[in-house]
Amino acid sequence: MELRVLQYFLAVAREQSISGAAESLYLSQPTLSRQLKELEDELGKKLFIRGNRRITLTEEGMILRKRAEEIMELVKKAEDEISLSDDIIAGDISIGTGETDGIRFLAKTAKVLQEKYPLIHLHIVSGDKSAVTEVLDRGLIDFGLIFGDVDTSKYEYIKLPYKDTWGVLMRKDSPLAKKKTVTANDLIDKPLILSRQAFQNVEFLEFFSCGQEKLNIVATYNLLFNGSLMVEEGMGYAICFDKIINVSGDSNLCYRPLEPEINANMSIVWKKYQVLTKATEKFIQKLQELI
Repeated sequence: MELRVLQYFLAVAREQSISGAAESLYLSQPTLSRQLKELEDELGKKLFIRGNRRITLTEEGMILRKRAEEIMELVKKAEDEISLSDDIIAGDISIGTGETDGIRFLAKTAKVLQEKYPLIHLHIVSGDKSAVTEVLDRGLIDFGLIFGDVDTSKYEYIKLPYKDTWGVLMRKDSPLAKKKTVTANDLIDKPLILSRQAFQNVEFLEFFSCGQEKLNIVATYNLLFNGSLMVEEGMGYAICFDKIINVSGDSNLCYRPLEPEINANMSIVWKKYQVLTKATEKFIQKLQELI
């Protein structure tokens, strides 16, 4: 399977037509059709469903698109890193992270670094812990910002001087808004909106000692902004980190911490034996200086 053919495949998936993809690639339609047919023959799978007006991907085609995009991204990353001059500190630094106020520390680090090395660029990729570690393991990002314990058999890490505090996001007219803190007993019979990864946190499991199955979980989220909209519409109480949603001013939402307090420590991690670029080396050095 050639990279060139993968580019052809991605163009057709993007344009949803042979003619549109052929035009963007400066190829004739018969040439492009032949290349795609040879790709399907090579894989032994049908990749496209050819309709009257547009082409859609089969299930196998969608799998190939995802992998092809990852391959092309890795190729570009490799080309960029290798082509840099030995005398220039430049390049991209990509970090996967969930929603957290701790991103401020990364932003501060990047700003200080860019003052000295303006050709270094920071890229943030959002996702929960499982999504972040997945793309990190595939080499699609340089670092991951994760909460809780670090798998030291797989990753090097730096513990950051930040921690997030779990609490409850609710409407200001909710009964629990009158309380300064919220206990597990307060939440047992309430409609809850949870992070998809909430119960991967051991402390969180211990907080709700009754077990997840006895809770009234009405919805889940992986981006708290979406969770906050559900709270605003009166669906329930969102269990979340502090300082992510603005609850000041005219907001009709408020935040109350859990009691007993549950904190999540955070660390920046990268793969063991990972070959670091000059830009990522400088980033690690600057992190360590600022801690």
